[in-house]
Amino acid sequence: MNKIEQLTVDTIRVLSAEAIQKANSGHPGLPLGVAPMAYTLWANHMKHNPANSKWQDRDRFVLSAGHGSMLEYSLLNIFGYGLTIEDLKNFRQFGSLTPGHPEYNHTNGVEITTGPLGQGIANAVGMAIAESHLAAKFNTKKHSIVDHYTYAICGDGDNMEGISGEAASLAGTLGLSKLIVMYDSNSISIEGSTDIAFKEDVAKRYEAYGWQVICVEDGNDMDAIGKAIETAKLELNKPTFIKITTIIGFGCAKKQGQASAHGEPLGEDNIIEMKKCMGWDLSPFSVPTEVTKHMENVKLELSRKEETWNTLYASYSDENPQLAKEYELWQSGEISADLLKENDMWKFEGKAATRNSSGAILNVLAKHVPNLIGGSADLAPSNKTYMKGMGDFSMEDRNGSNLHFGVREHAMAAIANGIYVHGGLKPFVSTFFVFSDYMKGAMRLSALMGLPVVYVLTHDSIAVGEDGPTHEPIEHLAALRALPNFNVFRPADSRETAFGWYAGITSKTTPTALVLTRQNLPLYEETSIESLKGAYVLKTYEVEGQNPDIILMATGSEVEFIYEGAKVLNAQGITARVISMPCLDIFESQSKEYKESILPSSVRTRLAVEAGASFGWHKYVGLDGDVISIDRFGASGKADVLFKEFGFTTENVVARSLKLLNK
Repeated sequence: MNKIEQLTVDTIRVLSAEAIQKANSGHPGLPLGVAPMAYTLWANHMKHNPANSKWQDRDRFVLSAGHGSMLEYSLLNIFGYGLTIEDLKNFRQFGSLTPGHPEYNHTNGVEITTGPLGQGIANAVGMAIAESHLAAKFNTKKHSIVDHYTYAICGDGDNMEGISGEAASLAGTLGLSKLIVMYDSNSISIEGSTDIAFKEDVAKRYEAYGWQVICVEDGNDMDAIGKAIETAKLELNKPTFIKITTIIGFGCAKKQGQASAHGEPLGEDNIIEMKKCMGWDLSPFSVPTEVTKHMENVKLELSRKEETWNTLYASYSDENPQLAKEYELWQSGEISADLLKENDMWKFEGKAATRNSSGAILNVLAKHVPNLIGGSADLAPSNKTYMKGMGDFSMEDRNGSNLHFGVREHAMAAIANGIYVHGGLKPFVSTFFVFSDYMKGAMRLSALMGLPVVYVLTHDSIAVGEDGPTHEPIEHLAALRALPNFNVFRPADSRETAFGWYAGITSKTTPTALVLTRQNLPLYEETSIESLKGAYVLKTYEVEGQNPDIILMATGSEVEFIYEGAKVLNAQGITARVISMPCLDIFESQSKEYKESILPSSVRTRLAVEAGASFGWHKYVGLDGDVISIDRFGASGKADVLFKEFGFTTENVVARSLKLLNK
């Protein structure tokens, strides 16, 4: 390590400590301990161009230990990503570009939102999968236009979280050799030494996962760290885990190596002492002139990497115009086909389970959306999420579009987030609806980042039947609907299922959950494109110009009960309006006028039917209405028996309607 590199590392440390102190909030321990490895990576080994943070063939960087965000912000500042000293001074303040944890699409240069520990490791696995799949699709013998690495910095907490184990296990199985994880091993957690809860040999664990493991004993030895990164790049069949032993809060004599360095400001006096030890005599929030000049040279060298790629891509485009056109379409996120006009999307006959309809639609989509990629948590035959003729992604075949995640729901969802933010691909994932609990953390981040990942969630109610209450979702619809910017689409038939897929695959900023049945449902003549408005009048018996006596509303399989119930009521002289509400989230985004046209406020007699918790439905039925729901756990038995036992029948719809009408 030369003098200017040491000065640059110290600059990162000081800026980080000062910003945290000014905010009186944050985590200084990681930036102080990790600054050498981060600088070494960014300056000497990572392919990126601060002048163009969206360069498609850049290396990806994930700070999985997102609480150390000031490390990344200091890097973004000195490397010229547009983050100013004023931005650093506003660390953790409302509306700033330097929030408490890194945020995707908020701060230039931040690749993905991290903070919940372990997510970033799984995100990085997704990015590496995307890189290798795109490379297999678009590279030629002469032109490797997709050729980059994914780097992640993680800490002890990341490796304690189960999601990291799920993701690392899959990465080893897939042999993702362009994935390099750097482990800040400082043996300290918030509560003290990691020994109180974390004693396993993490390096051996990663070896068992099938990773190459390299150990660096001194986190300040930038030469050793650089050699480890270069060695990692020589491995062509395994991802690499670099364990780097560091000292948390390094440089702050009274704090380093202690738990107090983790998550609280160092204190003004301690920062003054730290600067004295460094020989630092500049005013707060200063970058030494020598560092500024040094970084100009570094940035110039980094920009040349993109210039080289641009020349390569120009040659590639000239010699492979069709491939280049397809590459650019994939990168744009657009779909070339007008799916609404693709007849195969809408061809259905008779009864079908919506999971089966979804499977048929998915295989149609695979023909028209070739950058569709995804799979299931070991349930593809049940979820109907296998794309025929599209191959299986594996160590041996990177071309395959079907991903086999194994029983790893949480990692699966976070990997999908990584695939999407990488760019070029449209990911979907699948499992049983009840297991959405296992991946809720990553689903929440999909919504927070505005990533339109499609979640196929089958076996959607007590109709799961014999598997019993452990596998029968009750509160799950309400839980997912409570997520901001997350569309929960529960279709009533095959046609609504197709519209759900259309909504999900064409979305730009909102993830979609397709909640699908195991049992067969009718195909209604009346289902239509109005499904895309979230709720619509499926059938009505009201007299023109007059309000109906009662409004019946339902989602999914329960639409059948209100549809048939309305017929019975009509035979008794009672007019009913039948509302299918496949997506309450989308319905809420409609105009007041449209919502009033569907659910006129003048009609207060209302009945909602859904085989899930009643939570949320009272908003639509009001004080005078009623809900047929299930606010207890289910039971083991045949689906039709359970539906009858819990009141999901046409007869009960009629009886509860008559009660509301005082008939």
